Amino acid sequence: FARAYSSAAAGGGKSGNGILWASLATGAVIAGGYYYTRSKQTADIADISSAPVTTALDPKSFTKFTLREVHPINHDTALYRFALGENQELGLNVTSCLVVKAKIGNDEKPTIRPYTPTSAKHERGHFDLVVKSYEAGKMSKHIQTLKPGDVLEMKGPIPKYPYKANALKEIGMVAGGSGITPMLQFIEQITNDPEDKTKLTLVFANKSEEDIILRSTLDDYARRHPDQLKVHYLIDKATSADWKGETGFVTKELVQKYLPAPSEGNVLVVACGPPPMMKAVSGTKAPDFSQGEVGGIFKELGYSSEQVFKF
Repeated sequence: FARAYSSAAAGGGKSGNGILWASLATGAVIAGGYYYTRSKQTADIADISSAPVTTALDPKSFTKFTLREVHPINHDTALYRFALGENQELGLNVTSCLVVKAKIGNDEKPTIRPYTPTSAKHERGHFDLVVKSYEAGKMSKHIQTLKPGDVLEMKGPIPKYPYKANALKEIGMVAGGSGITPMLQFIEQITNDPEDKTKLTLVFANKSEEDIILRSTLDDYARRHPDQLKVHYLIDKATSADWKGETGFVTKELVQKYLPAPSEGNVLVVACGPPPMMKAVSGTKAPDFSQGEVGGIFKELGYSSEQVFKF
């Protein structure tokens, strides 16, 4: 779909991505001046449903995927759409990610980084990566240089938290920046399953209101599932009197205010974001990338290792 703008994002935001993300949330596509809804996609899928569905990812070796489209979202973030076969799915479970490999510049060894796609689990024909370019982000800066027709090597799925419907009473999520992507896996999976009664609470931290990616998508999920999903935005400092969310950093008081308490027992709190945020909220992973000990705010509040997961 063509790059699309609105004068203001859905939910009262200022980022100007309302049409774009409303399109992603509802399955609508804007292309060449025409507006298509998910009904067209459903019809297309029905036409090819007689053919067997295949998965594109290989957990043992890297596969080359061709970049099809690039859609800027804000000053440092864009959606990168990669091609799949028309009756092919990426092959990610909830929750899992993929790893991207690229030989950058004159480096002798390739750089490998994990990413979580934002497209639906059973999306066919393409998948999307929303990538925020960080100043010290070697891979994100490389992806930012890609043009349609370029290829990127990926491998997966890489299993993360083994989610099962109704196994938990509530999941509390703290995300920072592009760390929202694995949280979207939880949200999509749980809210799209009418049998799953697990409640979800998200605290989403960003530098500014303009930096809130996927805002319209999140607001749409929260609007459609008000009894199951609560979304709370947090920015460093408000620059508009219209801001209705939280300001500052993730604190113990903020976690206590919004996330399920450890005393509730059958709950899980998860975190994903930049290393300083992870250290402050949940503690960092161990050197071997295992979960390691619970640290930071989660430790202060008494969450056990069984109640905490670090993406």
